[in-house]
Amino acid sequence: MGSAETQLTGDHVAELRKTHYNATVTWFERLNDSLLRMRVRLDDGVSDTGPALHYDAGQYTTLGMGYWEPRVEGAQAETLNEKMLQKVVKRAYSISSRLLDDDGKVVPAGDEQELEFYVALVLQADKPPALTPRLFGLKKGDRLHMGPRAKGAFTMSGLKPTDNLILAATGTGEAPHNAMLSNLLASGHLGKIACVTCVRYRDDLGYTEEHRKLEAAYDNYRYIPLTTREPENRDKDHPDYVGVTYVQDLLRADDVADRLGFELHAPDTHVFLCGNPAMIGIPRKLDHPDGRYPEPVGVVEVLEGKGFKADEPKVPGNIHYEKYW
Repeated sequence: MGSAETQLTGDHVAELRKTHYNATVTWFERLNDSLLRMRVRLDDGVSDTGPALHYDAGQYTTLGMGYWEPRVEGAQAETLNEKMLQKVVKRAYSISSRLLDDDGKVVPAGDEQELEFYVALVLQADKPPALTPRLFGLKKGDRLHMGPRAKGAFTMSGLKPTDNLILAATGTGEAPHNAMLSNLLASGHLGKIACVTCVRYRDDLGYTEEHRKLEAAYDNYRYIPLTTREPENRDKDHPDYVGVTYVQDLLRADDVADRLGFELHAPDTHVFLCGNPAMIGIPRKLDHPDGRYPEPVGVVEVLEGKGFKADEPKVPGNIHYEKYW
C-alpha cells in the first residue's frame, strides 16, 4: 500500500502501521466494483495447530485501518487534520466463512487460523466513509488491524439438532449466516435449513457457487437467492418476468413451505435475520412499551403473525436478529 494523500513521510507511515496493525491479509477477492471477500490472519497466537481467535458462529469482531492510508477513487471527500491522520478507524464486521475448503469439504466455523470477511464498499454517506474505501485498496500481504476478541450474542445457542432454521439476510448480512451454516452442516444437523439472501443483482451474491455445491451435497439444505433489480424483476415484458420478492414477501406467501422445503411451524423453527433493519422490522419497544411495528412490514411482524416470537433480553424467542448496528 502506498502512503496516503498527506504530508506524512514514508517512515512515519511505516511506524504507524507497526504500532497499530496486528493482522495480515492472506486472501483477497473483489467480486465486483463494490463487493469483496477477504481472509485475515491475526498475529498473536498463530500456530500450526490452533486458531489465533476463537469465535462462535454469528459473532463479530472489528477491522481497522489508519486514516493515513489511501482510499479508492470515487470516495466522498474528507478533511483530516494532523491529529486525525494518525488515528485508526475501526468498524464491526460479522465473521463469515469460506464454507468449503480447497477439497470441497465444509469448513467448521470458529477455529480457523484465517477469518473471512464479506464487505460492501460505501463511497458516499452522511459522513465521508472512512473504512471501506481503504479496505478496498488492500491486497494479499497487506497489513491492518483486527480485533483480537469476538463479540456478540447473535449465536445459535439453545438450538436442538432437529430444529428447522431459516437464515435470512440482505446483502453482506449473509456473512454470519455462512458461519452458522458451516457449523450446522459440519455437525450433522438433522433439521432442515433454508438460506434466503436478498440483493439487487445476481453478481451481488458472493457465495452462490459454494451454496449450490452444499445444496447438492446435503438433502436438508436449500439456498434461496432473491434479486430486486434484474430485468426479470422490473420489466413486465421480460420473457422470464417474476417481479420483486423481498424476504418478508416470501415468508408470507401461500407457497412459502414449497419454497423453503418445510412448513413454517413456530414450535420447532428458528429464524436468524441480519442486514437491512427495514427487512428485519424491529418493533420500537423504547418508544412504545407495547411494541409497535415499523412500516413497511418487516419479517418480525410477518412471523409474529404466524406464532413466532422475537428473542428479547430475559424473554427468549425463536426470531433472532443481529443488533450491533
